[in-house]
Amino acid sequence: MNKLIGISLAATLAITSVHAASVDELETRIEKLEKKVKSNKKTITEVKIHDAFDNIKFGVDFRNAVDSLSYKNNETGEKSENNSLLTSRLYLTMASAPVQGLLFKGKLAIYSTWGAHLFDESDGLKDWSASSKATDTLMRVKEAYFVYSTKAGEQPLSFSIGRRPSTNGFLANYRENEPEAGSPLAHITNMEVNAAMVKLDWGRFVEGAYTKLVYGRAHTGETESVYGKVSAERFPYADKDTDAEDENVDFFVAVGDAYYNGQYKLMYQWAHIFNTKGENLDTAVTKVDAGSADLFSLGLQVSGIGDGISDFLDNTSVFISGAYSNYNAKDGYSLLGSKDGGSQDGTSVWAGVIIPDMITENGKIGFEYNHGSKYWTPMTWAEDTAIGSKIAVRGDAYEAYWNFDLFGVEYLPSQIRYTYAQHDYTPNINCAGWIDSKPVDITAQDLRFSVSYRY
Repeated sequence: MNKLIGISLAATLAITSVHAASVDELETRIEKLEKKVKSNKKTITEVKIHDAFDNIKFGVDFRNAVDSLSYKNNETGEKSENNSLLTSRLYLTMASAPVQGLLFKGKLAIYSTWGAHLFDESDGLKDWSASSKATDTLMRVKEAYFVYSTKAGEQPLSFSIGRRPSTNGFLANYRENEPEAGSPLAHITNMEVNAAMVKLDWGRFVEGAYTKLVYGRAHTGETESVYGKVSAERFPYADKDTDAEDENVDFFVAVGDAYYNGQYKLMYQWAHIFNTKGENLDTAVTKVDAGSADLFSLGLQVSGIGDGISDFLDNTSVFISGAYSNYNAKDGYSLLGSKDGGSQDGTSVWAGVIIPDMITENGKIGFEYNHGSKYWTPMTWAEDTAIGSKIAVRGDAYEAYWNFDLFGVEYLPSQIRYTYAQHDYTPNINCAGWIDSKPVDITAQDLRFSVSYRY
């Protein structure tokens, strides 16, 4: 019996010893496995960080729209209509950040009318304006620029060059159903531009304040390409005639936030145009270097009325903007009807309110009003409506729109929009300084429904 007990005790001790050894070995294996998992996590994190910078991120904004257009000359009774203008617009967006402080952004665009000719053969179609007009099915560069950000001592600054994000800027993004505004104030600049920019951040002095200084070129003057006729008088991309009337059209812009705290935003912009186009009084030739222009704008946006009064007011936005344009003709030239050193002034007011629709989760309803004087002439080559730029109206424009997500899907932003314009003077098209502004009585209407896929 004692022998049996001794054998049992020995067996138990042996099993316990083996079990203890197994537990120790298992714990060791677990510790090694945990270290390996941590190492793998670190490697995966490093790969993710590398991939996040070492690639280009693409996005899509594909919009289809139908517009019902009507025009009426109330003096003659003449009418023009199009009950179903069908268009498709595709934006392919790109972004990359290979290192901290350096960013590239690009946007390729196709904007076409259904059933239209493949190419637009009209005169004056610029490479930087075609992607803002419903023309053909060619893909064009709408935006392409890089931004490098650094500090000069305590002063943050950025440098950028390329085709700027200068359409659907401040205040215009609401009516375009775009969550973010472009760079300039749309009230005086709504067109693609090629330019270099320096940004100075004043946030350490005034909340949200900054200034951008931009210099660019809107038109290249008379030159002979490498495919043109080369002789003793002409050379590629040059013209020895320094007095040629087809001069470069350059511009300088100062734009920025004077103050922005997340609720109140005050923006300003001044733009100077060199060698703007007008008419030669001696030769009657138009679209020639006729003088210069200056444009100013100041806009206030309030995102949320009061502070916690109600959800409705918290999600309501209002804005108002004032703008001024001044075109100065050189001696021997005419700009907007002014001659021999004269000038023409124009003014404009733009106001709007955007409220929750109280129907859908994120839907908004907007109401806007524009008024422009006889010689109001902003830079609005981009068509903010199919009936022409309502921002540039010389008269009054009224607009209402409903922005909502189709079927409640956030990737399907949609819009119903109605625009009515009363032109009291010659409608402003493409900053046409060679055309005098005369009294007219023309009404234009545009009813649009659009649906986009945005991801």
